Amino acid sequence: MTAAGTAWSRRVSAATPAHRERAVDALRALAMCGVVLGHWLVTALVAAPGGALRQRSPLTTMPWLTPISWVLQTLGLFFFVAGYSGARGLVRSRAAGRSTPRWLLDRARRLLPPMAVFLGVWLLVHVALSVAGVDPWTRHTVDKLALSPLWFVLVLVGLLPLTPMLVAAERRHGPWVAVVPLVAVALVDLARYRLWPGLPSWPAYVNVLLAWLTPYAMGVSAARRRPGPRAGAAIAAAGLAGAALLILVSHYPAALVGVPGENRSNLNPPSLLTVMLALVQIGLALRWWPRLTALTMLPRWWAAVVVLNLAAMTVFLWHQSALLIVTFAGRRGWGDPPGLLEAPDDPSWVGHRVLWLPAFAGTLAVLWLITSRVENRRRPHRLQDVPVLRMPADGVGEHVGQRLGHGRGLRTPARGGRCGDLLVQVDAQVTAAVPEADRDQGGAGGQGQPGRAGRHGGGPAE
Repeated sequence: MTAAGTAWSRRVSAATPAHRERAVDALRALAMCGVVLGHWLVTALVAAPGGALRQRSPLTTMPWLTPISWVLQTLGLFFFVAGYSGARGLVRSRAAGRSTPRWLLDRARRLLPPMAVFLGVWLLVHVALSVAGVDPWTRHTVDKLALSPLWFVLVLVGLLPLTPMLVAAERRHGPWVAVVPLVAVALVDLARYRLWPGLPSWPAYVNVLLAWLTPYAMGVSAARRRPGPRAGAAIAAAGLAGAALLILVSHYPAALVGVPGENRSNLNPPSLLTVMLALVQIGLALRWWPRLTALTMLPRWWAAVVVLNLAAMTVFLWHQSALLIVTFAGRRGWGDPPGLLEAPDDPSWVGHRVLWLPAFAGTLAVLWLITSRVENRRRPHRLQDVPVLRMPADGVGEHVGQRLGHGRGLRTPARGGRCGDLLVQVDAQVTAAVPEADRDQGGAGGQGQPGRAGRHGGGPAE
């Protein structure tokens, strides 16, 4: 990292309130990286004899890659963070005198505009491909890959209205609120695979909500009283034991992502094995929470977490689009380059695909630069519009602290100029990320003071 980058990261870290739970933002960043890398590593496009593009998976021909899906399928961890942040945000909103419908509307305003832009762009692309006479199967493959990330946003939109009920239920029943959807997923799987093997597949899609409601409810519970490292280790062990039983005894497919051509999937719709993986990941997150917090106290790591959080919606919506853009560019320039448009039939494909990852990431970064104003609507459009630049230099530190702390001035050394601009943008963009990072983590009533906490973690005041 350059000297300027080091100085910037230190200033970002210094302007972050001490009560902010950085581990929550770090977990969100880890979940994003897992999902994106997982998709980029297991999604292969192959040119059929007639020239049409078809989707393939290296897991079909190289099943020894299956453990990659255990590590990189991190959606359960992401929904856990969403529940955690949602519960904190709701408590803070109520403490500030705002109604629950207003809180929900604010959340929807963060989710829906980027999704509308995404859909609008891909509608135009679909029309353009049709007018250009592109092969129908290629259009189908492109549409399927490009629009597949939307399901995540739609599930999140469906879970948000349940947050007030989950918060109320958690106050009465504690962590058991997460057991109900877990048991429901188990019952659905029992009906599908044991009691009525010929059951149509469509009733099982209730698991799309129930399976992700489980980690979401765990996040809601952890927001009030976070389990400690020992409890986290127990949760991870229980999830691991459950996953082993499902694979070895109940013969669930081992891959935690969909594999084209397989007649059974753990993800479409989600199965009990997917929930077990979520338990493992959440348990490990709770187990290593103190160390993760310590790691994010290092300025350069915290700055990286901030950047990833401010690009959350773009990353989820557009990462498969980045893969498609690079794929079509590669096809136009080099025919069928290895690792991009060749069949994933041998280990060399994996090595070649890894070499393409920087191109995918660079394209995704460009897409973020184009769409960032939609995702982060509070971002100033011009440098002179940043309020901090119109302040005396000795007021910049406290102003930025108030912005990041939302009501609590942070006494930092005086800083101005571009640093002030960046720090204000960091606040505006991180709080606009999806799901929204809680603006007052660990505080109650917007005052930045820790609420009543459990033994191992701070929670909002009851």
